[in-house]
Amino acid sequence: MKKYLAVSGLILMSFQLNESDVFEAYTQKIPGTEVTFDLAPIPAGTFKMGSNDSKFPDQGPVHEVKIDAFWMGTHEVTWDAFELFLDKQYEQSVTEGGVPERVDGLTRPSLPYLDMTFGMGKEGRPAVGMTQYGALQFCHWLYLKTGIFYRIPTEAEWEYAARAGSGDRFFFGNEEAQLADYAWTAANSEGGTHPVGKKKANPWGLYDIYGNVQEWTIDLYEADFYKRSGKENPVNPAEKLYPHVVRGGSFKTPADQIGSAVRSVSDPAWKRIDPQIPKSQWWFPEAPFIGLRLVRPLNPPSPEEIKAYYEQAPIADY
Repeated sequence: MKKYLAVSGLILMSFQLNESDVFEAYTQKIPGTEVTFDLAPIPAGTFKMGSNDSKFPDQGPVHEVKIDAFWMGTHEVTWDAFELFLDKQYEQSVTEGGVPERVDGLTRPSLPYLDMTFGMGKEGRPAVGMTQYGALQFCHWLYLKTGIFYRIPTEAEWEYAARAGSGDRFFFGNEEAQLADYAWTAANSEGGTHPVGKKKANPWGLYDIYGNVQEWTIDLYEADFYKRSGKENPVNPAEKLYPHVVRGGSFKTPADQIGSAVRSVSDPAWKRIDPQIPKSQWWFPEAPFIGLRLVRPLNPPSPEEIKAYYEQAPIADY
């Protein structure tokens, strides 16, 4: 049986697999390098999305959503991987056998004029400051390197994975005092990111799903979207630049603003000091708290649909 998910003009097809098909955790190696990252299997299922918390009216109404199976990165994407995409010369210098022509010809970010680590360091730490378009093109680069279709999650996929079967505010319950065991937030981060995976994981093997850095989703943010959201792998395609939904909270986020259902948004103020006209399509020079986490659909779209997804034109930001 086929199912379909429209994402900015792309139809992502998923198929029910046979019981014999393999769906398990694995490690992805970036060819020619020593860089790897891990992915955890997120089983298909149905969950209650959102919350009835009166402090956050955009989280309601609670509604049932059905999600197809996918893999999700166990950690946020780190500079170890993102810098290979960012700096072609660096990639060439560390890639055994050289960079294939199909990768070499990829359009890449302009090298930032600021220190986009914001002095927080790189090794093992989440990459930060990229736009949603930058996150998308990192996925494109990764596809050219590996032949595997990676993308950023939908808002529904993110919440489903974060909850890991829980209907509570957090995957571990409702006790905010326990959050420090699982997340770097404003209360314990000392004002910066931390190497990924130092806190406890959720039951589905995802680390730092709360805190450390906020994570991009595909969706456009609309406060009332849940009133008309679909029930099967819903998505709200973004046809304008702001605001997109970001999830999870960051090292700057107070604990009372973190939870599986909490919806945050991208903000043009993140480019306030960018002197370029038009402003950069790649970087948010005032967003040291935004990063990304990868997903891989259990069954990928066709090559033509993948091409359409990755070749979406950036929206100018004046």
